Amino acid sequence: MNQNQLKQIELKQNVARAAADYVAAHLSMEGVLGVGTGSTANAFIEALAPLKGRIGAAVASSMATETRLKAIGIPVVDLNSAGDIELYVDGADEITRHLAMIKGGGGALTREKIVAACARTFVCIADETKLVEVLGQFPLPVEVIPMARSYVARQLVKMGGQPVLREGFLTDNGNIILDVRGLSLVDPSAMESQINQIVGVVTNGIFARRGANVLLLGTAHGVKTLTR
Repeated sequence: MNQNQLKQIELKQNVARAAADYVAAHLSMEGVLGVGTGSTANAFIEALAPLKGRIGAAVASSMATETRLKAIGIPVVDLNSAGDIELYVDGADEITRHLAMIKGGGGALTREKIVAACARTFVCIADETKLVEVLGQFPLPVEVIPMARSYVARQLVKMGGQPVLREGFLTDNGNIILDVRGLSLVDPSAMESQINQIVGVVTNGIFARRGANVLLLGTAHGVKTLTR
């Protein structure tokens, strides 16, 4: 592991601890917490362990996250029975200063988008390498119903995209993912809506219409807070 990788791990751990502190300060006693998926979210789950007694329940955005939460003693409930989600904490593959994101590198974009929609406050946690001026360097994940794969791919090509099937991967919903490069994401909200209108698309990894409310950004000079 090189120095850059070690530094990135350190930044993730720092921002994970800051997110746990944010939860301690803002989640009501016995409140419901939404938890995302991915390496930064995993670091956050580890940092939550000392708080497990004051978290009423958690809603997980993936089966993997559910397993990790249960392993540290935090009860997990189904979203349909959760009531209000006070806070949702999750990472991002890219995020702008306007707090629009690309998510879905871990394949949980649909469930993440659902939980985010149900949350009063969405807290994104990321290291400084994820902060960009314009989205699109990271390939955009699009979750697709399998029978529509070729049709959706053709439509994405017409929009200027270069879709590639994520080989050997199925989402927790039993669908496939197309990772798309080459799209213009200068107006991420419009592109999010346009892609979602393609028949056979479940959703895509642009989180602009429901972006983050708060960004906790791990930097070499400490954790910085940006708000919408």
